[in-house]
Amino acid sequence: METLTIYHNPRCSKSRSALALLQEHEVPLRIVEYLKDPPTRAELASLRKKLRLAPSEWIRKNESEYRAAGLDAKSGEDKLLDAMAKHPILIERPIVVRGDRAVVGRPPERVLELLEK
Repeated sequence: METLTIYHNPRCSKSRSALALLQEHEVPLRIVEYLKDPPTRAELASLRKKLRLAPSEWIRKNESEYRAAGLDAKSGEDKLLDAMAKHPILIERPIVVRGDRAVVGRPPERVLELLEK
């Protein structure tokens, strides 16, 4: 099986659960602790395509950085992606990528969808 990438925050219980599920299935993994090694704006745009979700669907709206950046429900995709690049804490977690597909692991069991062909 190809290597999957997990954008992981070890302090998040959902992220830890998703990682454990993938490890139980002995999936080859590349673990990106995105708070230490944040994705670039271009990588976030690529993730958007793989997730097939608007950034508003995978940005953490309850973080103080969301309000501090002046974001709201009317913020456009570019502004949201720019904010996530500047403040990676705004990225929902975990995100798992396999090839041209990705899922947000909420609930953690969603990551198993990527194990199916």
